[in-house]
Amino acid sequence: MNEASADTPVANDTAVLDEVMVEHPHGDRFLVQRGIFRSMSPKVPEAMYVVTKGDALVDRHSLTLGEAATASTNTYFGRFAASFWQRWTPVSSVRIQLNYVGDGGLDVSLRASDVRGRKRTISLHSVAGSGELSIDAPLAHFVDGGAMWLEFVATKGSVVVSGVSWTVSAPEFIRPAAVVICTFNRADDCVETVATMASDAGAMTGIDAVCVVDQGTDQVQSRDRFKTVAHDLGKKLIYLTQPNLGGAGGFSRGMLEITSSSGSEHANVILMDDDILCEPESVLRMNAFANMTVEPAIVGAQMLSLNNPTMLHVSAEREVLDELKAGVLTPGAMMGVDLLKKKQEMRFDAGWNGWWTCLLPAEIISELGLPIPLFFQWDDIEYGIRARFAGHPTITLPNAGVWHADFHLKDYDDWSRYFSIRNGLIVSSIYGPFDGKVISKFLLRKITQLIVGMQYGLAATFVKAAEDFLQGPDFLNDGGQSALVDVRALRDEYPETKMQPASAVGAESDPHTQMTVWEFEPDENREGLVLLKRVVQQWTGRVDRRPVTVPAIFGDWWHVSLFENAAVTDASQNGVRVRRRNKKQATELAKRAAKVCWELRKRAPEMKKAYSDAMPRLTSAENWTRLYGNKIG
Repeated sequence: MNEASADTPVANDTAVLDEVMVEHPHGDRFLVQRGIFRSMSPKVPEAMYVVTKGDALVDRHSLTLGEAATASTNTYFGRFAASFWQRWTPVSSVRIQLNYVGDGGLDVSLRASDVRGRKRTISLHSVAGSGELSIDAPLAHFVDGGAMWLEFVATKGSVVVSGVSWTVSAPEFIRPAAVVICTFNRADDCVETVATMASDAGAMTGIDAVCVVDQGTDQVQSRDRFKTVAHDLGKKLIYLTQPNLGGAGGFSRGMLEITSSSGSEHANVILMDDDILCEPESVLRMNAFANMTVEPAIVGAQMLSLNNPTMLHVSAEREVLDELKAGVLTPGAMMGVDLLKKKQEMRFDAGWNGWWTCLLPAEIISELGLPIPLFFQWDDIEYGIRARFAGHPTITLPNAGVWHADFHLKDYDDWSRYFSIRNGLIVSSIYGPFDGKVISKFLLRKITQLIVGMQYGLAATFVKAAEDFLQGPDFLNDGGQSALVDVRALRDEYPETKMQPASAVGAESDPHTQMTVWEFEPDENREGLVLLKRVVQQWTGRVDRRPVTVPAIFGDWWHVSLFENAAVTDASQNGVRVRRRNKKQATELAKRAAKVCWELRKRAPEMKKAYSDAMPRLTSAENWTRLYGNKIG
């Protein structure tokens, strides 16, 4: 990177968007995928890109194969998602081009799979010396699943393979595109993400703007490295600051600024978290795919595990609104699989895509409006559902991924659960049946489980979420800032919400307590009876008086409720939460839960109408512009 001078501006004003957001000139061919053989990060195994045998040297854009060495791109990033291209685009064929240089021969095979993973060879090519190879392949027999990839064998001497490209016939026009990164007090993470994008010139060719929306107090612009990146990006970098309005507020600002610029009628707006490990090639592939779909569609990247980079979080997701549940697998999707051992062959459909990295076409934003000011949680889910109800699909690409912090290392007992429940109720009321009997019964059951599990602070968090939901859509008028302050203050009243060092609670555990209870787990048909039994045991005090330590994986209510107190490992594995039976708190919370759930049951139709009617106002540019100007505190 070039060094920035002392007087280099940190970034440009949004007015520059009118200049940079323009349709791209193009020739006959359109690049939709590059041959990438190595990650930009040493954290990611090479086998996510290419698998070699024999004497082989791997660079990001080239392979050097000694005699008899082989290489296969039948990998996560090496495969071409043929099934998705055949299903969602009018493309009928793809052209693969590559350069080879050496003193020997090279065998190149274009291979394919089907929905069951059965492999076939599309074409074989033998070349020698140096030159360029071009392969045209039909996109056929892939509707339900399958992919294409390349295999190489160096037959004589050594050979260098480079410049691998997958192209299709160019569309009528190529959309301008902008990346929007929302950040809050993760300045170093954000700088790393922006710098990673900026360092890949090939991927940045199709990106006209990078818009950073900084809502924090530890600001990105304070970092020297960011000034250097700003110098490198030049007119492409837009840097905005505003009050903390959560992910919904940060992303909506970028969406509004980009789509308000002249020439952005057909823009692709790519939303990206600040703390991901970014693969710029994924952005290139998403952007290319969105340029080729028959109709504008949301295109999402998959989430991969930051701590275990070969693990897939989930192929594609949907929601169950009556249970306020997100992250449910769609048919054909997989969860928690090692991508070095298992391929995603079956084509799957998504209900929505998380905004760790997700592309929204300007036409969809123009039609649907901006997100609901939910602050945090469910904002991306709601937008995907809204799009789906309007006839716009979400397509999660199986060879476009970014690495994100693992969800399983975030404890369920957290302030964010307030937004998950409150916002889940809002989304369910707008798009689901929202039967008062069903939703109130579900919520009361969940809160009861928390109470018997001695998670009183979390139960109070759930109750407050429901109470605030019942205040109606006007409660969202400040964008969620007061709710964040209030819920944190509420949780401070409950000691078990605070994590402690495991070494500091030795007196809270008894090493002689037997662990055989961990083998029990109620089946679905008996869960209600078990819950009733645990309620009676906790109420009457017929529990084991010995303090006990409980591993996080066994911290379920049906286990913990058997004891008077328990030191339960936090999901982060950095400490424990000490839960103590408190009949007074349990009684008070049970009364509040019963009251709010009864009110929810009665008022469900009223709330459904209130939130549905408020959607045009909540999602309007006028409402969001007002919020951006609110200087809280």
